[in-house]
Amino acid sequence: MKWLVNEAVKRYLQMRMKRIEQYMVRPEESQERWLRKILDRGRTTEFGKRYDLLGATSIEAFKSKVPVHEYDDLKDDIRRMMLGEKNVLWPGEVNWYSKSSGTTSDKSKFIPVPYGNLFNCHLAGVWDSMALLYANKPEMLAFQHKNLVVPGSFYNLEEYPKTHVGDVSAILVQHMPTIGRVFYTPDIQTVLQPNFEEKLHHIAEITSKQQDIVTFGGVPTWLIVLFRLILEKTGKSNMLEVWPNLQAYLHGGVGFEPYRETFKALVPSDDFAYLEVYNASEGYFGAQCDLKQNDMLLFADNGVFYEFVPVEEWEKENPKTILLSDVKLGEVYAIMITVNNGLWRYLPGDTIVFTRKYPFCFQIVGRTKQFINAFGEEVMVGDTDKALAETCRKLNAVVSEYTAGPVYFSKEHNRGGHEWVIEFDREPADIELFGKVLDESLQQINADYEAKRFNSMALERLSLQSVPRGTFLRWMRARGKFGNQNKVPRLANHRRFLEEVVQYKMEES
Repeated sequence: MKWLVNEAVKRYLQMRMKRIEQYMVRPEESQERWLRKILDRGRTTEFGKRYDLLGATSIEAFKSKVPVHEYDDLKDDIRRMMLGEKNVLWPGEVNWYSKSSGTTSDKSKFIPVPYGNLFNCHLAGVWDSMALLYANKPEMLAFQHKNLVVPGSFYNLEEYPKTHVGDVSAILVQHMPTIGRVFYTPDIQTVLQPNFEEKLHHIAEITSKQQDIVTFGGVPTWLIVLFRLILEKTGKSNMLEVWPNLQAYLHGGVGFEPYRETFKALVPSDDFAYLEVYNASEGYFGAQCDLKQNDMLLFADNGVFYEFVPVEEWEKENPKTILLSDVKLGEVYAIMITVNNGLWRYLPGDTIVFTRKYPFCFQIVGRTKQFINAFGEEVMVGDTDKALAETCRKLNAVVSEYTAGPVYFSKEHNRGGHEWVIEFDREPADIELFGKVLDESLQQINADYEAKRFNSMALERLSLQSVPRGTFLRWMRARGKFGNQNKVPRLANHRRFLEEVVQYKMEES
């Protein structure tokens, strides 16, 4: 009987693919239509009156009337909405908010999730991602067996109990369509437990006894923790011995390259598919459309209007932006979004590079606040992930976590440099050689870093130290960052994260 359900869902996903294929070749039409819809909904709100959205009759008029926003610009309005005020940034009363724990801030962000946004952006993105997965892998059985996702949890706001706050993953699970719940594991009560560490142990206990799991999803860091718990309980050597029907992993949230070898060891199969998705608290923005290419399709018909900020405009108060049709391949842009949830010309902080046009495909290369540029080297997370993956390949090593920061000029250092702290799953035979090859790989990937490293005139060769397994998890737990939405900050243009990890290692040893 279940195979009939899978066949029926497959036909539905094929219908969705036709819509996706339309905006692959004509994304501008979808973009203009969504901007009109969002403007029509927002004109009567407090925000709409504040910025005269009635007069925003064209894209250029909209850009001239509405300033660029970051979270701090909207947080007071969002706080009022959370306390029950209506028609502030979006029509009506919004009762759901996704909580995002940023990688470079101790403060959480709370993003409105009205029902239109939930269904036309987030859940639509899930269905579109599944459509792309089935198009690439027609033998998928996601609606015949079980699928595992490790979400966060949500709670009611004490000051206004009608408001629900939680990770976007928990909100999606809570509003999962009935057909999805039938093929989901474990039970909803378990996955929404508030204590994340206890939840992982409970999920491990339940799923270690199941054999029909075909896909899993979640942040790589926490899935690795979960899988190690399961392997410890079962005595198995890899996850295929526990779940022999595994077919695919939908991953996102962090660069996957540092984790790829670990997952290949956990799921040793050449037929296993890895589908990257771009599902943020602010919206669902893309997914991999071709498993043979390392990029994602931008979801142009998904409740979001996009603008893109060139690098030279990032530090300006009123940066100039370009539209999708004007982007250049290989250029780094900060993504700017106007979404059907009350985020107007909003900068979520991600940076991307377009790899193809028609269809518009891209790679996430970093964060506007997660980079090292202390000496003009402009090193971003995409660069370091690639360099690390290449170095591990050459020297037969596997990295679980890392962070890096600048080494400033001082009496001890006549030149600047970068310092890395790395936690290995499999250490290289020679740490000193690993640092040398990593530095060379980074030079090959980033021309600015290579120029600063020329003859060590401006930058010394990077230095690194290895920390014991579990150091980063203990550090994250100590920071109150132990949970599904929390990720290790890879890069920073300061030394605070770097020194905290090193100090924490010293205290633990």
